[in-house]
Amino acid sequence: MSLPETRLVSLLRAITLTAIFLAPYIAVGFSRAATPELVSVTKIWDAGNHNAFTDLIRWHDRFWCTFREGDDHVGGDGALRVLTSTDGQTWESAALLTEKGIDLRDPKLCVTPDDRLMITAGGSVYDGKTLLGRRPRVAFSSDGRTWTPTQKVLQEGEWLWRTTWHGGVCYGAAYDASKRSTPAAKEAAKLTKPAEPGPADWKLKLYKSADGINYELVQHLDVPGHPNETTLRFLPDGRMLAMVRREGGNTMGWLGTAAAPFKDWTWHETGYRFGGPNFIVLPNSSKTPGKLWAVVRTYGTKRGTALAEMDERSIKPILEFPSGGDTSYAGIVDHDGLLWISYYSSHEGKTSIYLAKVRVGS
Repeated sequence: MSLPETRLVSLLRAITLTAIFLAPYIAVGFSRAATPELVSVTKIWDAGNHNAFTDLIRWHDRFWCTFREGDDHVGGDGALRVLTSTDGQTWESAALLTEKGIDLRDPKLCVTPDDRLMITAGGSVYDGKTLLGRRPRVAFSSDGRTWTPTQKVLQEGEWLWRTTWHGGVCYGAAYDASKRSTPAAKEAAKLTKPAEPGPADWKLKLYKSADGINYELVQHLDVPGHPNETTLRFLPDGRMLAMVRREGGNTMGWLGTAAAPFKDWTWHETGYRFGGPNFIVLPNSSKTPGKLWAVVRTYGTKRGTALAEMDERSIKPILEFPSGGDTSYAGIVDHDGLLWISYYSSHEGKTSIYLAKVRVGS
């Protein structure tokens, strides 16, 4: 063997030994970066008979969590509870929003350009368990404790499920729940075949507003299969990303993107059925440019609430929270290097509100 060959063999041996030595550390590093860590889960509220449908926001150096209190999953005069906490450990009730004869449902929080908290919610009318009608509501607060009376927006039958402010404009996707609630519509949903992007049987409507009260139509969104609950967020490049639950066809959730003025959309089927969709776009960094994380209700042998990796085309649930039965509808906040996630669940018997902290890495 010549001298150069001897040196080459020695070099290869050194590289191999180094790789073997570093492998466990490299593997641990990748694992920690790729696998979220559930730091803690705490029950923060169970005073109502049925506590459900949460959202969470960080505003004025405090956490604010809202959800519905009612007698059951549907029916009755549901009220919107608002909790607040400085540290996420000790919580106090800040407000209770009610409207006589109305089941206020699915409250969502956002912050207006003039620095007020805004709640968007559904307002349903029931005769027992029979739905008679519904219309979206909004309310506003300058301190999180005193709120304007709930105010009707849009039209009877529509549901403006979540609103998001961007560039001084409030955006939201609404669906006509009355068409989904009739016996004929429910039967048609069972018969609808899986469909590709194209004309929908009934459509989502993308709305915008300058004040959160008066809305104008931006575009009909051609998502087939009875699309309904929709969360809108904005990517670092300014495009809008929509996460849509579907209850017809093959029931798989869809993701769509559009650049301003948000009229031309590209849609992708995720391959997962999900409910209560919510997601967060983390700030840009050199390692994770606009990393997306979602929290959804999962379906399968049992229902649960799970954190999912997400991109513009797909989601992948990878961490299930202690949950089951009547569950999901999460709020997500990025704070102090953790994801703070509110959700509700009945896995301990009574439907209660929980707060999870998750470390997802940089």
